[in-house]
Amino acid sequence: MEIVGYLASLCIGIALGMLGGGGSILTVPVLVYLFQVSPLAATTYSLGIVGITSVAAATKKFKAQQVDFKIALLFGLPSMIAVFMVRRFVVPAIPESIRIGSYSMPSGKALMLLFAMVMLLASISMMRKPNGTSVATNASLTSKAIGLLLLQGLAEGTLTGLVGAGGGFLIIPALVLISKLPMTTAVGTSLLIIGVKSLIGFGASMSNSSLNITLFLGIVAAAIIGMLLGIQWSKQVPAQRLKRAFGVFVLLMALLILYKEFVA
Repeated sequence: MEIVGYLASLCIGIALGMLGGGGSILTVPVLVYLFQVSPLAATTYSLGIVGITSVAAATKKFKAQQVDFKIALLFGLPSMIAVFMVRRFVVPAIPESIRIGSYSMPSGKALMLLFAMVMLLASISMMRKPNGTSVATNASLTSKAIGLLLLQGLAEGTLTGLVGAGGGFLIIPALVLISKLPMTTAVGTSLLIIGVKSLIGFGASMSNSSLNITLFLGIVAAAIIGMLLGIQWSKQVPAQRLKRAFGVFVLLMALLILYKEFVA
């Protein structure tokens, strides 16, 4: 299954390169089901893999002048703080089983349930048609917009800390609708935010985790190769059509996780 896992990692990188996000949502399921990594450990691996790959992609976007550092700081700073706090203090405190009333669920199963819910939200976001409101503007950010960016960054960082996904499906719409960034700049800025906060979360997790370095570097290498291929192919394939198709795939994967964890 490892060969299939590395091929899946390549596809994750391709999706990241072509869409600017979305592929990272599959990193945890790939680690859990194809590499037999425990769900909690998989979130740590995922943060490192997503972080390195996203920073590499953001570097190319920066060279194309498609990164807004001011917006990245406003959204990214609270997100980074939230990721660090969750990974450093909340995740280590998660018990082996979670009890709700008389019902008890292993924490690994609960984490995969939460991850499936996040995947369902991501799939809906990716399948939704663009509303046509993403236009560039030179207007200054209002205090309300700044407040919304800070709050969204905090909420999104908390989610990333828990499930180990980049959260591009939440970041990009926020940057477009609140900051009025053009889509190309929103994608580049999102990659920078995802990369830095994921690496911070990865670093915060290392004191509580042990890593298979060979496995980690192999997946990172496959994802970066895929990312470089995806950036080249993105010039030939309509991005919106690909995004909707990938959204359908993520939806099916979410349903498969729910079936495997709670029915099979």
